[in-house]
Amino acid sequence: MALWVFGYGSLLWNPGFEPVQKKRAVLKDYHRSFCMLSIHHRGTVENPGLVLALDAVSGGQCTGVAFQVRPEEEDIVLAALRERELISSAYVERHVTLMLEDASEVEALAYVIDPVHEQYCQFDLETQAHMIAHAVGGRGPNPEYLYNTANHLDMMGIRDDDMTWLVGRVKDLAQG
Repeated sequence: MALWVFGYGSLLWNPGFEPVQKKRAVLKDYHRSFCMLSIHHRGTVENPGLVLALDAVSGGQCTGVAFQVRPEEEDIVLAALRERELISSAYVERHVTLMLEDASEVEALAYVIDPVHEQYCQFDLETQAHMIAHAVGGRGPNPEYLYNTANHLDMMGIRDDDMTWLVGRVKDLAQG
């Protein structure tokens, strides 16, 4: 059985591996949101940034990409993903069912937020924009993460009104 990985944030534009194939996919009962404090990759403990996570929401859905991993690279890719995504225990590794664009289903690995973890957060959009605009972590500035993700969602034709608003507001804050 092939290993599939669900990309909904930075994995969209930086999966860290060359997939055998990639397909647009929908994950039901989850929502993509900036609900995780980033204290390593896009912020610090002193000045946390925000990154996207899958938050469980009954009736929700998240459109992203299903990446199929080359069979001979599964162990290496899984180890690299775990090192990257499980840097803290805020994400939990889950096997989820994705609906692909051709209406078929695949089981995939997804990184989902742990809602009881101290890095889980819920802020209004204005607070999110200020945090993103001013945070920098080990993988670079938080605005870069926002812009890259928003750009890839746009290229895929995935509408995310909150993301669009955040891009505009963060750009305004960066100029101010």
